[in-house]
Amino acid sequence: MLDYIDNMLRQLFITQVPGIASPLQVRFQPPDDDWRTYVSTLGQVALNVYMVEMRENRMLRSCGRTRDVNLGVVTETPLPRYVDVQYLITAWDPAVPTPAVEPSIVEHELLWGVTSALMDADPLTPNKIYFPLPLPIGFPALIENAELPTTILPAQGFGKHAEFWGTMPGHHHPWRPAVLLGVTLPVLQPMIVTGPMVTTRITEYRLSSGARGVEMWAEIGGTVTDASVSPPAEVVGAWVAIDDAAGSELGNTTTDAQGRFIFNQLRPGSYQLRFVAANHPPTPARSITVPSPTGEYNLQFP
Repeated sequence: MLDYIDNMLRQLFITQVPGIASPLQVRFQPPDDDWRTYVSTLGQVALNVYMVEMRENRMLRSCGRTRDVNLGVVTETPLPRYVDVQYLITAWDPAVPTPAVEPSIVEHELLWGVTSALMDADPLTPNKIYFPLPLPIGFPALIENAELPTTILPAQGFGKHAEFWGTMPGHHHPWRPAVLLGVTLPVLQPMIVTGPMVTTRITEYRLSSGARGVEMWAEIGGTVTDASVSPPAEVVGAWVAIDDAAGSELGNTTTDAQGRFIFNQLRPGSYQLRFVAANHPPTPARSITVPSPTGEYNLQFP
């Protein structure tokens, strides 16, 4: 995801910072001697946007999960964790200082433009930053319209300037003014398969401690799917009815957003399930036994 965030920042600076008009003027390489050579060869002002740190944002950490059902299989996905990504942004003018030329003034102006652009765009929303252009191919759908929180010029500043510039390879790297930017990004967690959905729930009522006097009631659940597409899809709003062995209707319902249906207060025995849905062909009823020896009561349109 970070490569897309880098390019999003580049797009923001190209469109919103005066003096920055080309991708060549916004780079993410270390601000070392190679970078100085690049700027002098470029012959234009440039912004160095260097990622200096990543930390987990534990204030936003959650143990919650979202649950989904697909063809009777239950999956759970942990809610995203969040990472604060910190960038050190410096401005560079290739001009040589003379009594009449002060590159630092130009660099200060660039940093002010960067600060203004970031504050105006806070929180960062990718679709808004790229508008009217489309998002790059492959841009993470999770953050297309997300409002990504930012921290611009934090009060505590960047406490490692001396260490940072002192460890840059090369001969001459004085401390430079910089804009410190933090962007909070979600990190997706892998989906976990928890197992098949419970399809039968049995309740027993005992009138004594022995086997005599036991009443058993069952609740069953299943899924209606459409096998004419690949993979088979759940059918929402299908009408499902349950009949007893004599053909008398005991109840009916419609499937929910996951194509699920439920019938309760059933005694053990034989039943039939009938089902219909708009734009689907008539389908024969299915005979079932409660409780089912196969453990499922799913219905399928051919």
